[in-house]
Amino acid sequence: MKKKILLIIIVIVFILIIGFGVYFLLNRERKGETQVNDNIIEKLEKENKIANFNFETKSVKLNSGYVMPLNGLGTYSLTGDTCYNAVTSALKSGVRLIDTAYMYGNEEEIGRAIRDSKIPRSEIFVITKIYPTQFDNPKEAIELALKKLDIDYIDMMLLHHPGNFDVKAYKEMEKYVESGKIHSLGLSNWYTKELKEFLPQVNIIPALVQNEIHPYYQENDVIPFIQKLGIVVQGWYPFGGRGYTSELLNNETIVKIANNHNVSSAQIILRWNLQKGVVVIPGSSNPEHIKENTDIYNFELTDDEMQKINELDRNEKHDWY
Repeated sequence: MKKKILLIIIVIVFILIIGFGVYFLLNRERKGETQVNDNIIEKLEKENKIANFNFETKSVKLNSGYVMPLNGLGTYSLTGDTCYNAVTSALKSGVRLIDTAYMYGNEEEIGRAIRDSKIPRSEIFVITKIYPTQFDNPKEAIELALKKLDIDYIDMMLLHHPGNFDVKAYKEMEKYVESGKIHSLGLSNWYTKELKEFLPQVNIIPALVQNEIHPYYQENDVIPFIQKLGIVVQGWYPFGGRGYTSELLNNETIVKIANNHNVSSAQIILRWNLQKGVVVIPGSSNPEHIKENTDIYNFELTDDEMQKINELDRNEKHDWY
């Protein structure tokens, strides 16, 4: 009986020793990961490779080595023939950056419009996104996007916003970069805290972060942080989003500045973004508005005008992302 008790005690002690060993090993690895996190952020900040916007070529060179246009067409809420016609109109107006996503339900129309345009594929930059509901099976999500777009490769793929298995999904996207089916990677709706947690867990530093940015929600603390890491910032909802566009475009300060330059309020807002180092992707299905949104390179806002628009910031986010 005593021998059995002694044997049980020995087994329990052995299990405890193994358990504590595994715990300390994992804890040491976690500490190592934290150290890596600190090193990555510090390293990128020290390098301070802020991407320069080239207003002559209307483009920016990404940290991935690829060149991306400074202005494009956002296609959120555009579907069917409306989407196809909008993309076709944008391409005819000289737009060479098209932004879409799995959740927009329009990748097929966008791909068809690009193919039908007969514009060399290398001249068009296409961004799409996979949604958190797809993160648990990222390979299937990526293959679906490639199939729907049917344009040989994807210029940039983003994670639509943080979610379960986002690191897993991103690492799968990294494999497609190696194969050449995706050229650049990025994130959408990631902020300072999320970036600090995410970056140490991946191998390829994102080339772009796409967030809600407009005069009422300016992200003046987030944008410089992202840019200092060598990552380009892109803004969605540049006109404030549905339900807020009219108010923003008729803002007294913006209208006055627009009159000074003999341009529209929309053009002022887009130019303000560009001078902040933010790529713009305004959405529209109106050919005249699409064309107007590209005419933002023949005037420049003064420091005083930039400051007046900066003072409009309300920290007023218009979507939940």
